[in-house]
Amino acid sequence: MIVEMKKGAAREELDDVIARAKKYGMEVQLNIGTDKTVVAILGSNTGQIPSDMFGVLPGVERVTRIMRPYKLASREFKAQDTIVDIEGIKVGGDRIVVMAGPCAVETPEQLKAAARAVKDSGARILRGGAFKPRSSPFSFQGLKTAGLELLADVKAEYGMPVVTEVVDSHEVRLVGKYADILQVGSRSMQNFTLLTEVGKSKSPVVLKRGFACTVTEWLTAADYLLAEGNSQVILCERGIRTFEDSTRFSLDISSIPVIKKASHLPIIVDPSHAAGHYSLVPALAKAAIAAGADGLLIEVHPNPKEALVDGLQSLTPSDFARLMKEIDQIARVMGRSL
Repeated sequence: MIVEMKKGAAREELDDVIARAKKYGMEVQLNIGTDKTVVAILGSNTGQIPSDMFGVLPGVERVTRIMRPYKLASREFKAQDTIVDIEGIKVGGDRIVVMAGPCAVETPEQLKAAARAVKDSGARILRGGAFKPRSSPFSFQGLKTAGLELLADVKAEYGMPVVTEVVDSHEVRLVGKYADILQVGSRSMQNFTLLTEVGKSKSPVVLKRGFACTVTEWLTAADYLLAEGNSQVILCERGIRTFEDSTRFSLDISSIPVIKKASHLPIIVDPSHAAGHYSLVPALAKAAIAAGADGLLIEVHPNPKEALVDGLQSLTPSDFARLMKEIDQIARVMGRSL
């Protein structure tokens, strides 16, 4: 349940609410706003506790039960949009944030060429996979720690924050040493042990939607991160598996306004994995911005024909530069900018 404190409620009154919740074995999360504080009362048996037990306390304005499975990701808990700050780059604000780079880190030359190209075209965050969970054990699995070191070197040279995927709960600390944003991939969205460890890290995180998961399941997964006190959560729509086979996945554009209505978390879109083919990526990217996405996660490779992973869905630097100009025009129509 959600306990909204009155504007100007004293700290002692807030402490009384927290103490009562803990007395009954409940956990609490605070959303301290500029006007008032909201307390989320969390636990498996909150439905058995009468809301009046909190409603009668001094300083309490209103008590509301959240019937959805997700709590901390909901608008009821936090009405204002969350803005995630990565070294001064704000995801969820007025500016569209584009994260771009190769699906996998392959060589120093490849990564540097990609970083230079995407930065020159206006991307603000460099993406690149060091650990690559693949469907086949015989496919390229990434350079792992060597890939993380390359990302750190290129970040230092080009001054771009880095986003890369973490696939194992035991590697969260390692990846966090090199990356500015931890990415939880589609296959890992319901790896709750991994989510808990990423939440504890307090690092900014991009949480991709599972390709067979509903929006409700996606937001409930986000609650695992938020429950550990990590408020730096960015959702990423990357397409879901449907009966349609003309694209790699079906990009659920409707999830963008649904998320905006139901949650305070920012949402970006990965058009590359949804499209599966470079020729379709620009249209999906532009549609995402028009639908209200806060950013994009796009695969760009200096030579897609030689890519070890997902070359077919990767844009060339020239294609990416052209797309960025088109995105800028759409963003301005939407009252935003790159």
